[in-house]
Amino acid sequence: VQLQASRGGLVQAGGSLRLSCAASGRTFNYYGTGWFRQAPGKEREIVASISWSGGSTYTANSVKGRFTISRDNTKNTVYLQMNSLKPEDTAVYYCAARSSSAISRYTPDYDYWGQGTLVTVSS
Repeated sequence: VQLQASRGGLVQAGGSLRLSCAASGRTFNYYGTGWFRQAPGKEREIVASISWSGGSTYTANSVKGRFTISRDNTKNTVYLQMNSLKPEDTAVYYCAARSSSAISRYTPDYDYWGQGTLVTVSS
């Protein structure tokens, strides 16, 4: 599975941005997927995860109420809608997929990773 994330960008604090991640090679069906992020000098952390059916999701406390993960299996695409962005959301964002239909918040559980896209939130 190859994952291609959309371009991030520069956003002002309080703004919104939607990231997308398209899969190729194989379909997303039966793959749990997630979004992670890594800020400079910090470890990669989970942002959100969604099961293959979309019926189960996990959202990190740091972004809960502001970020929403969703997916469209007909388009082999997973999305991360980011609202009310804060400067501390600045990071490289990665999409990932795992060979399991369930959600996971753990980096080692994911088998496939996108290239990462930079999101910068200015104050």
